[in-house]
Amino acid sequence: MFQDLTNSSSSRFQVSEFILMGFPGIHSWQHWLSLPLALIYVLALIANTFIITIIYQKVSLHQPMYHFLGILAIVDMGLATTIMPNILAILWFNAKTISLLECFAQMYTIHCFVAMESGIFVFMAIDRYVVICKPLRYPSIVTESFVVKATVFMVLRNCGTPKSVPVLAAQRSYCSQNQIEHCLCSNLGVTGLSCDDRKINSVNQLILAWTIMGGDLGLIMISYALILRSVLKLNSAEAASKALSTCTSHLILILFFYTVIVVLSITHSTKMKVPLIPVLLNVLHNAIPPALNPVVYALKNKELRQDLDRVIRLDLKGNHK
Repeated sequence: MFQDLTNSSSSRFQVSEFILMGFPGIHSWQHWLSLPLALIYVLALIANTFIITIIYQKVSLHQPMYHFLGILAIVDMGLATTIMPNILAILWFNAKTISLLECFAQMYTIHCFVAMESGIFVFMAIDRYVVICKPLRYPSIVTESFVVKATVFMVLRNCGTPKSVPVLAAQRSYCSQNQIEHCLCSNLGVTGLSCDDRKINSVNQLILAWTIMGGDLGLIMISYALILRSVLKLNSAEAASKALSTCTSHLILILFFYTVIVVLSITHSTKMKVPLIPVLLNVLHNAIPPALNPVVYALKNKELRQDLDRVIRLDLKGNHK
């Protein structure tokens, strides 16, 4: 798809590559950010690999809820790997150049993974709603078939709708400027270098953000509102406290995920020059959730926590022998 885009629009491109400048305003010392970013990336890879391994090795965990956790872990690693190696290459080796094809491909992949993560949040919220509000019907509603259909739906929706982003970006004319004040190929950051009108790109970005992300967030909030109403009706204070604790933890990460998207959309729509904070937020938005999601969604789960403790103890015993 991306090769066709560049071939069909080659006459529009008077630049052969883009230059990712990194974090605006701190170019002289931005390399110091590589250490925390590298640690976050390694943590994301290790934690999500542990989760996937435990889920798919333990037959007792082959249940819909754990399948969603496994899918989330895979998406988290994909999202982090899409951007972090490139960012670290910029900070460590000053490898700032990126071809137009690679830039459009990264732009598309980021949108796919972010939309996929949003979709998983929706189905995980639905799963929690059914298990708390309709526990007797949970086995008949959230089945293996439900997980498969939900996964197919997420892949089709989230790989199909973002295609408009690189397609429209490739329709712009890039005449002279090729320095992007960013660490990655964001849609509006790239199209901001074009010589012609990019209004259609901005409108498309807003439509995608408010329809896909806004729709997902609406469904999530409805699910948790119904969960809260059901929890408040529980006679057991301990059960209510446990449910609220779980939901609160989930909502904190979910709100962080969507709040950053809203802030970035508003920043770009007001045609402000991209400052350090939005760029840093954009990077952290793609790096922090993959590292924290395994902790919040998985390690707070009793079964997964016990299995992880068992694996760690076995490794420690093996090292002492």
